[in-house]
Amino acid sequence: MPDPAAEARGPGIGQVIRKRWRGWLRSLHRDIGYLAVGFTFIYAVSGLAINHIKDWDPNFHATEKTLSIAPISPDLPDAEAVKRVTDATGTGTPDDVFRAGDELRLSYSSGTQVTVVGPQVTVQARSPRFFLRVANWLHYNRGKAAWTIVADIYAVMLLYLAISGLFMIKGKLGLRWRGTLLVGLGVAVPVAYVVLSGGPNAANAKVAETAPPPAADAAATPADPPPGADNGIARPPPRPAPADDDFARPQPRVAPPAAESSSAAGSADDFPRMQPRVAPPAAGSSN
Repeated sequence: MPDPAAEARGPGIGQVIRKRWRGWLRSLHRDIGYLAVGFTFIYAVSGLAINHIKDWDPNFHATEKTLSIAPISPDLPDAEAVKRVTDATGTGTPDDVFRAGDELRLSYSSGTQVTVVGPQVTVQARSPRFFLRVANWLHYNRGKAAWTIVADIYAVMLLYLAISGLFMIKGKLGLRWRGTLLVGLGVAVPVAYVVLSGGPNAANAKVAETAPPPAADAAATPADPPPGADNGIARPPPRPAPADDDFARPQPRVAPPAAESSSAAGSADDFPRMQPRVAPPAAGSSN
């Protein structure tokens, strides 16, 4: 028989949780999903833009136009030359001016650059892309401590949405059958890509495989020093660089021919360069 006292007290906390936890899970999943819409839109759109950064500039739209003006005389003062160019281009006062001959270059903090060569004026400008500039700035999260906290909260929200979604529906449409297949598929895609692509070290391994083997160094052992050069001052002859070495070191300078006197060498070069250190003459030679 049911206990009248228990019925009067009502169901316990455990019974209420077991009965209603799935409903609470769905309600919280719904509310957090609403909160995450704005964050998800920002990160998804900027992620698509940044993912193709090799194909376009996701932050700025670049423009270039060419104008023709009367040639600017090199004798014209800089201020007048700049004014003539800015009046023609309408770009305003520049932040930096470079002038050399008939070339005049105006630079602006906005990224705009005006180049004048003779009568031709080239204006290169850029303007921020609507929404993407700000969205990418938030996505990069460089040096923004406050936004780091917001991004961490959004990451926790995404984790809850992913985990709670596993248990919102029970039965064969839930985790037992259909859910297990879809979860397995979602996990298998990144795992398969890592396995097939070789993972983070695949690029380094490919470079190591295609790199040419090191050339055999036949002159690794220095040759015997010449007679009279056994006092530690003489150095072994320089190692010849391979013909196909793109980073071959230049050969050391050599002393001028003995026929030329030191005074003649000094007259040919007012600033003679230091000659490499050589061994002293052998014993018995003339001073």
